[in-house]
Amino acid sequence: MAGKKPMNAITPTRNEDYPQWYQQVIKAADLAENSPVRGCMVIKPWGYSLWENIQKTLDGMFKATGHKNAYFPLFIPKSFLEKEAQHVEGFAKECAVVTHHRLEAGPEGKLIPAGELEEPLIVRPTSETIIGAMFAKWVQSYRDLPLLINQWANVVRWEMRTRLFLRTAEFLWQEGHTVHATEQEAWDETRKMLNVYADFAQEYLAIPVIKGEKTESERFPGAVSTLCIEAMMQDRKALQAGTSHFLGQNFSKASDIKFLDSSGKEEYAWTTSWGVSTRLVGGLIMAHGDDDGLVLPPRLAPSHIVILPLIHGDSDGEVFQYCNSLAEELRSINYNNGKLVVEVDTREGRGGEKVWSWIKKGIPLYLEIGPRDIDSDSVFVGRRDKSRKERYSQSRSGFVGTVCDVLEEIQKGLFQKALAFRNNNTHYIDSKEKFYEFFTPENKNKPEIHGGYALSHWNGSEEVEKQVKDDLNVTIRCIPLDGPQEEGRCVITGEPSQKRVIWAKAY
Repeated sequence: MAGKKPMNAITPTRNEDYPQWYQQVIKAADLAENSPVRGCMVIKPWGYSLWENIQKTLDGMFKATGHKNAYFPLFIPKSFLEKEAQHVEGFAKECAVVTHHRLEAGPEGKLIPAGELEEPLIVRPTSETIIGAMFAKWVQSYRDLPLLINQWANVVRWEMRTRLFLRTAEFLWQEGHTVHATEQEAWDETRKMLNVYADFAQEYLAIPVIKGEKTESERFPGAVSTLCIEAMMQDRKALQAGTSHFLGQNFSKASDIKFLDSSGKEEYAWTTSWGVSTRLVGGLIMAHGDDDGLVLPPRLAPSHIVILPLIHGDSDGEVFQYCNSLAEELRSINYNNGKLVVEVDTREGRGGEKVWSWIKKGIPLYLEIGPRDIDSDSVFVGRRDKSRKERYSQSRSGFVGTVCDVLEEIQKGLFQKALAFRNNNTHYIDSKEKFYEFFTPENKNKPEIHGGYALSHWNGSEEVEKQVKDDLNVTIRCIPLDGPQEEGRCVITGEPSQKRVIWAKAY
């Protein structure tokens, strides 16, 4: 009655074709699909609920650190981007531009753009310039500082090669923007928000991350310094999961954000910006998913438990009643600053097919309940982090009494599994020959020698970065902020190096 495992729960498997496996998990879990607009996606209810939980949790963390939400225009005058040279250069190729404000009827029923704008408008790729224009009005005195603002919004970056959640022409995100009286305060903010992102990734996404600083070539356009968190996916590629930028006074000077200090002297302010996006959903899929589909950490799962009534003849009324009463009992339990979210799947169809639909969606716990379970006042429990063979029967009271402990065990287990995977695929490499062997595509099916993080010395040269990127499509993901550092020799040139950096292929 439980149903056999489908031969193609997810086809292909991770080992057979990881990029295609990723796409099939999104489809099987009903998270999102491509839209009629090239490069954009439709996020479906299960996927959007996951984003809502990410949003709700992070929003609480931002507000706990003193930030307030606001909203700024989707459209940015072209002249605003031109004020900060590095910024416009960094985003120019990705900008979508609005040049007209109305449509008129043309021949053969076609619509023709009319009403050319006096100044083209850029569809928001990021908001430093438009927010800076407002901050220049809001900040007059040191008493107005610090100004701590966040917005939840969509942005558009006209990507040529797109992949659902990881890189789309339009995506959802949050962007924090803050203004400070001193350089030190702005630096403190930059580091604080990086730590918020790292805590969220590890405590909620169950993804271990490395905190680091980007090299100059990988820095946010216009920033003085970019800090980041980097996560390893199951194909051993890196994913940049969040960034926090120390902008110095670059954008203050471009936007004329000035204030009178306590002595009456006019000063340029110091600013920061920081953000994460729906890319986190892609990271979650690739960090925890398996060949049966999505695996969700309970603290972010849209639903924690699904109850699947197993109907036998005339017993359906009794089974439904038992399942509904159990659901109500579970929904009264507090978990992760809220109540347990419980589904009762009363859809018609074969029980096995319904079970596998929920397994593919990654729900943490699934309960199969039939007449025999009711007779013994018990439940038959499946855990998404375990195989189907490891299901077990438990008394109803025992399950209800321990369900939160089980969910936390799943949460922590996912983190530990991901951490062990990252540790096993992080290697200290000190010779150029081994470095190139480590990242050579021909060795991709030899995990003992290929791929992951290479902790290797670097001489600080952009020429070396470019050489490695051209040869191997490998970049410096970050210069780690934590952990011991020792002097050594650059893995490429043999020249003196002050520290090791993380090299990897990345999304």
